[in-house]
Amino acid sequence: MSLPAGASDPRRVGGGDINEAWHGRLDGADAFVKTRADAGEGEYALEAAGLRWLAEPGALRTPRAIEVANDHLALEWVAPGRLSEAGAEELGRGLAVTHSAGAPRFGDPGFGERLGVQARIGSLGLPNEPCEDWPSFYAQRRLLPLARIARERGALGSSGLAAVERVCARLERIAGPPEPPARLHGDLWSGNVHADVEGRPWLIDPSAYGGHREVDLAMLRLFGAPSERVFAAYEEVAPLAEGWRERVGLWQLLPLLVHAVLFGGSYREAAERVAGDYA
Repeated sequence: MSLPAGASDPRRVGGGDINEAWHGRLDGADAFVKTRADAGEGEYALEAAGLRWLAEPGALRTPRAIEVANDHLALEWVAPGRLSEAGAEELGRGLAVTHSAGAPRFGDPGFGERLGVQARIGSLGLPNEPCEDWPSFYAQRRLLPLARIARERGALGSSGLAAVERVCARLERIAGPPEPPARLHGDLWSGNVHADVEGRPWLIDPSAYGGHREVDLAMLRLFGAPSERVFAAYEEVAPLAEGWRERVGLWQLLPLLVHAVLFGGSYREAAERVAGDYA
């Protein structure tokens, strides 16, 4: 492990699939430290920048970065609790405001370029160079790179790859009405919504970029949303475009491909099935 100089009383805690996670004392305060021996240069700096960017609109909380290094990231400690009904509604409203705060373009908001770091989802690096429109970005920077990695690793069959390629060729017709780039968390499954002891939501572990707002919501539905109250509260603030229900699976194809690469098994079948549905 690699902990910040001066850290004391380290104790292992849960912290995801790829990092070691620790609770300790740093500069007289409780801190959460994530570390990994093979972390890429600038990876934790990119995460800290994403947390700050998501917090800027003032609608949702993110942990403050205390110390950022190539081999660790120290964040303020947020004692865990359980999301309350009011917290679920706060999450929905907060996501709507955060998305509406926007991004300068589809793709890297600018801090990735300054740091010279690719986007990451879990341990996977992904291109994040901006595109002029959302269908182009989703195809060229997300679906096609992931599908090709999956095929190379045996996590997607040749017919699955061909189905993803057909989806990408159709995206302009099936992606819904054009929208401006939203300020996305980018890896918003329920495990990346952290509840504090008062039941309030905090966003953690982002893969932040400018994209389509329905992507965050679709991913939140895929792996067990905290509550349907989240989505009702979201639509009270920022109603979704007509046809959004028919597009949920299209956006869930992204995390399904990620999970097919990382974990294989039933995720390969799910990714191939969903790609076939939209191909």
